[in-house]
Amino acid sequence: MLYALLVAPFVDYEFMRRALVGAFALALAGAPLGVFLILRRMALSGDAMAHAILPGAAIGYLIAGLSLPAMTLGGVVAGFAVAIGSGAIARTTVLREDASLAAFYLLSLALGVTIVSARGSNVDLLHILFGSVLALDNATLILLACISSLTLAGLAAIYRPLVMETLDPGFLASVSGAGAWTHAAFLALVALNLVAGFQALGTLLAVGVMMLPAISARLWSNTITGMILIAALLGCIGCYAGLLASYYYSLPSGPLIILACGALYAFSLIAGPSGGFLRRIAPRTHLEG
Repeated sequence: MLYALLVAPFVDYEFMRRALVGAFALALAGAPLGVFLILRRMALSGDAMAHAILPGAAIGYLIAGLSLPAMTLGGVVAGFAVAIGSGAIARTTVLREDASLAAFYLLSLALGVTIVSARGSNVDLLHILFGSVLALDNATLILLACISSLTLAGLAAIYRPLVMETLDPGFLASVSGAGAWTHAAFLALVALNLVAGFQALGTLLAVGVMMLPAISARLWSNTITGMILIAALLGCIGCYAGLLASYYYSLPSGPLIILACGALYAFSLIAGPSGGFLRRIAPRTHLEG
């Protein structure tokens, strides 16, 4: 009974297996990045960068249609340009980085939608905005796997300075000049991972797999390592549950994956041992001498 309900859809249908592998790749790489975005108080920056890749992908679409290499290259260039540009603006003007990212977000979304609408149909626009996780082919799966592996390898390479720069940037600046390049490398990894998510979930939903599991993990652990592991696990559970719900109820997979991650977030709000509602109202024990 449980096998038929929970496992059989992925055994019987190849497109379900492809979608699960692609979604897991996004969750395993994106959720750890989301943890650092949360800790650095940049939660909305991920959303801004997700929209910022839209013009690049749209230009790739304008040149070559729904071509995976062209749209990926365009998204990568646009994402890196926004990451570097927002940091440069923050360091050379009175504007903070969140303000510059907000400006890029609004302009990028409007420009990208305009470019796609000028040539394509509403179907093409919906494909770019919301993705097609159930239609992943071999080339897209290979791309997702490569970007996911590169993201995890890059995160491991900058992990120590990134943790120091996240928790105490003043200390890192006093002992090393690695703060600026660490921040730039981190934003580049975020942009690269959002480009991967764009291929499966679209620009409007890619950031959800990155942020919702990370936000939930904060309610389950007080350590960075614990948050990273829990975020990746919750991301995979959300992807699995969303795909199953999509299969049984014949609803779009991308939004249901995000809603499943949202359900895990709601549960974490209530039961999370590191700040959930029940933890807040539970009587606390006091040390006795």
